[in-house]
Order: sequence, then C-alpha cells, then structure tokens
Amino acid sequence: MKLIQGGTVVDPCKGTMYRKDILIKDGKIAEISEKIDASDYGKEVQIIDASGKKIGPGLVDVHVHFRDPGFTYKEDIETGALSAAKGGFTAVVLMANTKPTVDNEETLAYVLEKGEKTAIHVHTCAAITKSLQGETMTDMEGLKDAGAVGFTDDGIPILSEELVRAAMEKAAKLDVPLSFHEEDPSFIDNNGINRGKASAHFGIGGSDRMAEISLVERDLEIALSTGAAFNVQHISAKESVELVRKAKKKASELGQSNIHAEATPHHFTLTEEAAVKYGTLAKMNPPLREEADRMAVIEGLADGTIDLIATDHAPHSSEEKERPITEAPSGIIGLETAFALAVTNLVKPGYLTLTQLFDRMSLAPAKMYHLPYGNLEVGKDADMIIFDDEKEITFDRFVSKSSNSPFLGQTFYGTIEMTICKGEIAYAEKQ
Repeated sequence: MKLIQGGTVVDPCKGTMYRKDILIKDGKIAEISEKIDASDYGKEVQIIDASGKKIGPGLVDVHVHFRDPGFTYKEDIETGALSAAKGGFTAVVLMANTKPTVDNEETLAYVLEKGEKTAIHVHTCAAITKSLQGETMTDMEGLKDAGAVGFTDDGIPILSEELVRAAMEKAAKLDVPLSFHEEDPSFIDNNGINRGKASAHFGIGGSDRMAEISLVERDLEIALSTGAAFNVQHISAKESVELVRKAKKKASELGQSNIHAEATPHHFTLTEEAAVKYGTLAKMNPPLREEADRMAVIEGLADGTIDLIATDHAPHSSEEKERPITEAPSGIIGLETAFALAVTNLVKPGYLTLTQLFDRMSLAPAKMYHLPYGNLEVGKDADMIIFDDEKEITFDRFVSKSSNSPFLGQTFYGTIEMTICKGEIAYAEKQ
C-alpha cells in the first residue's frame, strides 16, 4: 500500500490540475481525495511525499523499437522497459520489424510473454504484410485474437494501393488501428537526410518531402472512405500536417474520428541543421526538415491536428552509427528524453498546457489503441509519474543499451522523479 501526499494532479480528461492525495492498494488506485490520513492505515502504508511536485498519468508510447527478437545487441525487451520507465512511460506499443517479424502467433507470443515480466505494460503491433514485404496480408484477425493491439509495417512503406485498401477494410471490421510509415522510395536517393541544405552539405541526394506527402495524401483518402483508424507515423512535413488537418475536418463532417497523426520529439525540436551538426546521430526516417516544418508540427500539436506524441525509440550500436552518412542506419533513441523535450519545447513556450501535453503523450495514444490507460481514476491500474517541470535534467547517460542521441550531454526542463506502474515503483530518481 502506498500513499502519495501533497502533489498536484494533472488531469488530461478534465483539462485541469488540482491538489490531491492518492492511495494505492493492490496495484490499483484506491482513493483520490483532498486529504488522506496515513494513520488510518498504520505501518502497512508507504508514504511518498510529492509536495511541490506534480502527478500525471503514466506516459504511453505507441511507437517504439525494442529490437527483440533478432537485434538484441541494440536493445531488448528488458532494457527497453527500463529505459521507458526512466522516461516516465508505463505502457509501450512495440513495432513489428524484428527478426523474425511479428507476423505470426509464435513470435507475437514470445514478445508478449517477455513483456509481461517487465515492470511496465508492454504491448505490440503485428505486421500488416508477411515479412514486411508489402505483398500478402497477415492473418490480422488471428493476430488480434492472439494479443496484437494494432498493425504496422513501420520502417517500410506499403506501396500497393490495393493492399492498403484491403488492410484498411479489414482493420475497420476488426476495430484496430493501422500505423503507416509514409515514405515513397521513388522520391528518395539517400534516406535519413532532408533533400535541401543537409543533403547538399553531405553531397548526397537525400529524401524529398514529396516522399511523405504523396503517400499521406493517398492513404488519408483511403482511410476516409473505409472508416479505418489510421495513424500517420512520425509526421515531418508542413504539407502533410495540412493534409491531416483537412482530412480530420472531413472525417468530422462524416461523423468519423478515425484520422490520427503522431509527432516525435526530435521533429518538433530539431531541423536539418542538426543533421549537419551531429551527422548520423541526427539521421532518421523521415528526416529532420526545415524550421517551417518544425513549426507546422508544433502548430499541429497545439490545435489537435496531431493528436499523439510518440518517440520512435530506435536504438543502434555505436559501431553502426559511426559508419559514413550513407551507410549508418537511421533512428535515435527517445524514451528517456521525450518528456523533457516536450516540456522544454512545447509547454515552456506556451504551445501546450501540461494537461494538453498529457493528452498527447498518454490519454490520446491509449485511446487510439483501445488501452485502459491515460487518466488517474479510482479502480484503474496505479500507473503514474511524479515529476518536476521546473527542474532541469542533463542527459549524461542512458539506461538503454544504446546511446544514439543528439541530446546526449544537453540539459532540458522536466525531470521524472518517480514512475509507478501497476502500483509498484518502476523507476525512482536517485537523490
């Protein structure tokens, strides 16, 4: 039994903050009241002093790579869960591009069973197509029944319009979300670097913004016609944001709420200037683009066009990232830095309130995947974070197996002091 006293609760459902005590019993939230007397529970209760701190629902990241099975030298489910807990995440949804791919019930079971042994909630998507080949659909119904919470070929775009439509029609029947990686390779010479100033600096072709825009436009139209829950992953271009904005308006007119988009912390924090400065540590798909794109992503988050923040946590070894710019893999880790980047770049400048931030980082992601998280209510799992949005944190080390981040050594606002999941302390900052 735990009693959290003196904290200010951030409530994304009501859009308010208020001073409350929280009693945790048997892994659940047993009471939320103005004042809970610890003496009523004797020595059984562990008192956690949250005076001067804030309490929010545990963060939910619906786009992470734990590289397990197949690439566990980069990350595994245990270390990924530790990294998530340190970053304030109590629930994650893994991507399917492992080896073997999560396109069958055996691999799915392996991931879920291993995830159950961690201190957080580990869910996973399954692949839309077998072996991520973009040719044959997986048994989506069977995989959903076996525990997949959604479907994605993340990392690889699906080029067949016919297959996309079939997948969306199936997903609509099953009431599961589809998350799409939108980058048409016909517009790309060397991926991971924006075609513009950054590609010119490296003397390579780079990734043109039309790679994203073209597929986003196509798939939004299909989603509107099928009614499937469709999520544009890691949106990066201002034109894509505007396409989503218009599609959401049209969906609303049709009585639908099936259009979603996610932004990563690196896309609302950095531009292609970072790729020039940090090289492969700032190489990712889709690439960091221009300042106008960064601001469009922020504006999309502010007005709800972009309803999710997801990290696309993508660990790689130091050896891999030390390769030449055209050979190094794309991606950066993000679980441990995401909250501070969001506080510093979204809340501090006034683009989002704290309650809106917890909507984008907790409540909305949980809703899209039909997960029972994102708000602090009596009877629910005791998943929450205690944090100080005025306290600075310097990222001098990570608990992830990998450290491929341009934010290493940098300081931001927003310290996670404790992560509680299922009523147990999953992470506590060393005092």
